[in-house]
Amino acid sequence: MTGGEVRVDVDGAVATLLIDNPVKRNALTAAMWTAVPKLLEGLAADPAVKVVVVAGAGGTFCAGADVDDAPAIAAGGEDSVAVHAERALAAFPKPTLARIDGFCVGGGCQLAVACDLRFAAEDSRFGITPAKLGIVYPRSTTQRLVALVGPARAKLLLFTGELIDARSAERIGLVDAVLAPDALAASVRATAATIAGRSQLSVRTAKAIIDGWDGPVRQDPAEVAEGIAAFRARRAPVWPAG
Repeated sequence: MTGGEVRVDVDGAVATLLIDNPVKRNALTAAMWTAVPKLLEGLAADPAVKVVVVAGAGGTFCAGADVDDAPAIAAGGEDSVAVHAERALAAFPKPTLARIDGFCVGGGCQLAVACDLRFAAEDSRFGITPAKLGIVYPRSTTQRLVALVGPARAKLLLFTGELIDARSAERIGLVDAVLAPDALAASVRATAATIAGRSQLSVRTAKAIIDGWDGPVRQDPAEVAEGIAAFRARRAPVWPAG
């Protein structure tokens, strides 16, 4: 394999979008960024997939954009392949979980912030480093970061470009849970399986509302009936297809 790849592994109702460029700590080439929206499009259309986990191969999440491609990516601004990938992930209609170990830097943080939830290993490190490279972070990317951690924390991360540890990332809201490295994969998998077992109508509507959708909220009587029946029978619900 040359230049790395982003690929999809599916295990039951949970798909993993895996960043795999170990020679460069999973840095994303322009081709890898470009692949992300198409892969997500396929996962969105697959009714068997309920949850997507974004992860890096070989003990590192993502060290950012490949430095060889960084000037061209940065020159694209809001129309860059990186922003298109980030937007596709943020707009993905199903729940997304980032499983973060090792380094989560630059473009890696860009993808992690676009996920619904972020789980990090205790020894992971985070940084948003455009100021070290003379790159201006895109408007939409910056605004998404501010919405997650607040303006002051976003300024500190962007102004300094310094790395922070997982516990610091948790304190500022950049990650949602910090776990022992050997427990990370199993914990993320368990959370993904739990979400996949819930009413997908409930889960996806909640996600859409939280993300700003203001359309009509509908109930499905068949889902409500099955949920109540399962609760009373103390069994797992069998949700209607769709």
